[in-house]
Amino acid sequence: MAEPAPATENNEPRRIEMLRAAAELICERGFGDTRIADVAKRAGVSSALVIYYFGTRDRLLVDALRYSEESFYEAGERMLAEIPSLHERLSLLIKWTCVPSADNEIPGAWGLWFDLWAQAFRHDEVKAGRVELDARWRKMIIDAVKSAELDTDVDVRMFALEFSALLDGLSIQVALEDPEVDSAVAYDIAMRFAERELNLPAEKASSVKKR
Repeated sequence: MAEPAPATENNEPRRIEMLRAAAELICERGFGDTRIADVAKRAGVSSALVIYYFGTRDRLLVDALRYSEESFYEAGERMLAEIPSLHERLSLLIKWTCVPSADNEIPGAWGLWFDLWAQAFRHDEVKAGRVELDARWRKMIIDAVKSAELDTDVDVRMFALEFSALLDGLSIQVALEDPEVDSAVAYDIAMRFAERELNLPAEKASSVKKR
């Protein structure tokens, strides 16, 4: 098996182009229907070059999601740091996860995440990538909560584990258009959980419109 090529000043732009192509295709078609040849064609390179850079389709999936998530985390961390209200920070975290950014559009890399979870169940290489990416998401939640002065003692790490698991489950229901769990319901469930666990005053009204 070919070892992934090390990033250098000369080859990093080409590698990023392949990652971008892979992320787009996996979101459009799903991981199972995305071939190395498809990624190569969209990136304008040979299949052999894609294999040289990433070695396996599993590695390509993990690296494509990591590339996609990197810009999200950098922007998200900056945005959260500028918001003084814990309620508003929690609201953003929920919206990023459970609320489509436009009609019929799944925000961020949901399609990539769903494929990552499915592949991680059976493939160790993908499983390791999933652990790393989930850890960063939980850290974002921890940092958002720790920056606030709470009226009660709370195990922030345990809250982040529970909150992230709840958001994962809700995001799946919204993405699959469950008739009982739309964006507004998902938002309210997640916000009520956070308010209860962190002993926060209830939000006056949901910030998400009903469908």
